[in-house]
Amino acid sequence: MGKKRPKAEEAQPQPRKYALNRFAVVVTILIVAAVTIIVMTSPTKRTTPEERPREASPLPSAYEFKKQGELRFLDAQRKLVAAIDIELAMDEQTRELGLMYRERLEENQGMLFVFETAVPRSFWMKNTIVPLDIIFVDAKNRIVTIHKYTKPYSEESYSSATPAQFVVEVSEGFTDKYQIKVGDFIDWRGFY
Repeated sequence: MGKKRPKAEEAQPQPRKYALNRFAVVVTILIVAAVTIIVMTSPTKRTTPEERPREASPLPSAYEFKKQGELRFLDAQRKLVAAIDIELAMDEQTRELGLMYRERLEENQGMLFVFETAVPRSFWMKNTIVPLDIIFVDAKNRIVTIHKYTKPYSEESYSSATPAQFVVEVSEGFTDKYQIKVGDFIDWRGFY
């Protein structure tokens, strides 16, 4: 007798173990390629500076209004014209920072710069976002110079006509609205 013939089931070829794994790899590669093509060819929306999210300020607490006193504007006869809450700038560091980087200043808010002596003074608007009225005041609390509607970010020099010991910064248009003028007075008190 010769060799035995294999049974019918033994004669069929055996399936390959790795065929399914190769199919999954090919499908995965095709999906990744399709997603890459879609992402690369889809139009991107360009944003304007106004639409971009704002970055956090390096010193956020330094740019929020802190009520440190009250200031009253008085006419030449010393009658009350208007009153505001003030933040005080009494040392070199706070005077240098002033209202720079502030995004808003309410009408009833302002900053009072206090100096030790009365001398000719000059301010600018570099890094100042909000337009202001800048009011120079002498040692006797009398307003000597007003610069209205100052231009944000400007490096133009806004100077006092005569020596000033105090400077008040308020929102633009404040002096027109309340008819504050040279020769009027301020009266203020700080909370210490």
